[in-house]
Amino acid sequence: MFKKIAAVVLAVLMMVSITAAFTGCSGGASADFKVGVILIGDETEGYSKAHMDGIKEAAKNLGIADNQIIWKYKVEENSTCLDAATDLVGQGCNLIISNSYGHQTYMVQAAEQFPDVTFASMTGDFAALTGLPNFKNGFTKVFQSRYVSGVVAGMKVAELLANGTISESATPEHFDNGNVKIGYVGAFDYAEVVSGYTAFFLGIKSVVENVTMEINYTSSWFDIDKEAAAAEALIANGCVIIGQHADSTGAPSATQKKLDEGKICYSVGYNIDMLATAPTAALTSPTNTWSVFYTELMTNVMNGKDVPADVAYGYENNGVAITTLGPSCAAGTAEKVAEVEAALKDGSLKVFDTSTFTVSADQSTCTVATDADGHVTSCTIDTSFMDWSTMTPIYQGEVVECIKDGAFDESTIRSAPYFSIRIDGIIEK
Repeated sequence: MFKKIAAVVLAVLMMVSITAAFTGCSGGASADFKVGVILIGDETEGYSKAHMDGIKEAAKNLGIADNQIIWKYKVEENSTCLDAATDLVGQGCNLIISNSYGHQTYMVQAAEQFPDVTFASMTGDFAALTGLPNFKNGFTKVFQSRYVSGVVAGMKVAELLANGTISESATPEHFDNGNVKIGYVGAFDYAEVVSGYTAFFLGIKSVVENVTMEINYTSSWFDIDKEAAAAEALIANGCVIIGQHADSTGAPSATQKKLDEGKICYSVGYNIDMLATAPTAALTSPTNTWSVFYTELMTNVMNGKDVPADVAYGYENNGVAITTLGPSCAAGTAEKVAEVEAALKDGSLKVFDTSTFTVSADQSTCTVATDADGHVTSCTIDTSFMDWSTMTPIYQGEVVECIKDGAFDESTIRSAPYFSIRIDGIIEK
């Protein structure tokens, strides 16, 4: 215990000293230091807003003035990203950040053209393979907070079962062969989404074993109408909890509407607190605490220190969290959340513990081996960045084993998620 306390005190003192170095007598960071930010959306879109809030908080921590940050909003995942990066270099930016996976191939082009500028591509996956010292990837271990949000949802399902609000005899529409129906609105069938929805599902199953979950894809990161329609379809099919990996308020808003109409349905959002949108339907949202990553990134760039090619922060360094618990959460949820978060922080709980799920027919992009009971014993991924049109690697990587000490080791080989195993109990539409 003494060692843990000492480590925490040391970390706090280090952060204080870093902050002081940039906010002391000089009045803040050097006026010559500039940060450029390329965003897929703007403050009206939850995912980009979370990045914006994190960057602003990091800048405040380090004494970086508002006019030292140059924003580029709604930059599409095409050559306009390279144009935006080039313009930011021209405006004197020392660090340029992009927040969407599709920006990555254009950010690496900019990094090649401007070796004296540091480029950080969030949610990217091949920075370490490029050999470029000025190109970085970063993400969070959001699968951890998705697991915790699943625990919140599981507590609600347990309450609905315990008080008789749902039962196989009275509300058979909410069950599938004895399993309570859960729904999930997903953007794409990428590993990032698969990792997230699987973590959410496993969080629910840690509380209520007999559940099944249906995934409804929208093929868009942000589409309020499609996300609302997907949620409504899941609710019509009997799902009592609607999770999401999509960036708008569409699913929580639709869930609130259906709850108000008398349906039994509750929402777990993403990125931002959804209580303003769904005051009685919203239970919580898993979120990323981007300020932790951005504070370290900016500090290192300002000090001329090397930045790791891949960084992913989780509960162990306060990189992820869940938002305020809604009034509809089950009694005891806060205490259960505190217990689970503590276990994630000290490493005693592994989200993808292979003893907690089975695989019957896998359709993942990795190679999986199972034992006689369907538990995963081996899972390898090829870390190469591929040109899928020609099936040739653009950046050659290694084939790596992902199962370590009885669990899938997510976001350590690289920052971006690579869990893509399709486990039993989850149905993709």
